[in-house]
Amino acid sequence: MARFKPTILIIDDDLDTLELLKIELETAGYQAILADSWDEARDSIENAFESKMAINIIILDLMMPVHSGFDVLRSLPSFMDPVPPVIVLSAMTSLEDNIKAREMGAMKFLTKPTKRQALLDAVKEAQKEGVKSTWRDLKTFREEGWEMDV
Repeated sequence: MARFKPTILIIDDDLDTLELLKIELETAGYQAILADSWDEARDSIENAFESKMAINIIILDLMMPVHSGFDVLRSLPSFMDPVPPVIVLSAMTSLEDNIKAREMGAMKFLTKPTKRQALLDAVKEAQKEGVKSTWRDLKTFREEGWEMDV
């Protein structure tokens, strides 16, 4: 019998970070979807919806061009209901950023660089907390003329 592999959407504008996280997470038994921007992440969410695949966890950078991680946190409820657990992985280290991210729905805040074990522990914690995500009907969402918060 095939073992279930939780799916993690990683959103980070640094391609090296994306590849490193993918290797670490896939080695640990997870499936990784990579997105280097919010636009690409939205496409990944839509593709997952169309293929009836759940995104179980999101790992999110805060410092990205065009749409910041805070913009993404604000917009996720428009596309995912419920929003899966979000782990912030960022070079932003201030207590204010940590608090703001948590107030916006992040369940964990890790700073870059982080140790492999700290990342895997956060993912395991998110797995215990999370549920398989369901998505709002994006086609209906667009047809009704809704706009994104970003």
